[in-house]
Amino acid sequence: MTTEIAEAALSQQLIVFQLNEEEFALDVSQVKSIERIQPVTRVPGTASFVKGVINLRGVITPVIDLNERFGSDAEVTEKTAKIIIAAINDVEAGLIVDEANDVIDILADSIEAPPEAEGNVSAEYIKGVVKHNGKILILLNLDKVLNPDELRATEK
Repeated sequence: MTTEIAEAALSQQLIVFQLNEEEFALDVSQVKSIERIQPVTRVPGTASFVKGVINLRGVITPVIDLNERFGSDAEVTEKTAKIIIAAINDVEAGLIVDEANDVIDILADSIEAPPEAEGNVSAEYIKGVVKHNGKILILLNLDKVLNPDELRATEK
């Protein structure tokens, strides 16, 4: 194995985004696109954090408010807000975020186990933390964020 191939196997690309003044990241392989904010059609009987659906190039996609998903009542600023279209397994959804900042390369071994409590985000949604350029990024566990059973749950 050449050094270049070995390095590629150890590196990972992350999409960095901001939510409620905190920085988060998703593995780039889980992100299909980043879209401008657009009107969302509300769907009755869904969980409160599911804001509704959008028609994205002919595909009806559910949209999740990550602030509400994580238990924050912070409002997204529509001027800079984006919808990150993310997918894992057979679940695809749009994630409303404040800003989508960057794509970064990290070494896979720079991902550390999640701490007991990190900001406002429940530890179950955290896959790990990454130290990058003096900042700490929270790497989301998309399996938990896009849990199909919770997405189908009805409002109480």
